[in-house]
Amino acid sequence: MATTLGRKRVTKEQKKRVNVGVSARFEAKPGKEAELESLLRNGLELVKKEPATTEWFAIKIGPTTYGIFDVFPDQAGRQAHFDGEFTTLLFSKLPELQALEPKIELIDVVATTINKNIPIWD
Repeated sequence: MATTLGRKRVTKEQKKRVNVGVSARFEAKPGKEAELESLLRNGLELVKKEPATTEWFAIKIGPTTYGIFDVFPDQAGRQAHFDGEFTTLLFSKLPELQALEPKIELIDVVATTINKNIPIWD
């Protein structure tokens, strides 16, 4: 069963239709699970600074498997996330933490309830 490690909540200004996203999966090296999990948990604070990252989830899929799922209003927002502080930090640390190459998939959102009942900060 997957566990959510961190989730970004959005402001009213960020509450937009989401059109694109990223699904990423990471396999930790033996003994590096806690370090990878900590990196993902701490990444939440950096991702909160990204105005175009509408939703961001860091998840634990299994004992050594972690992931990130995030969505954006457009390609420019997704690219800004890839160029951002957290993604840069994550990919600088992955060589020492991961057992396999990460699986990164660029996705298009075809349907969502994100605008319906999205939790927002006032």
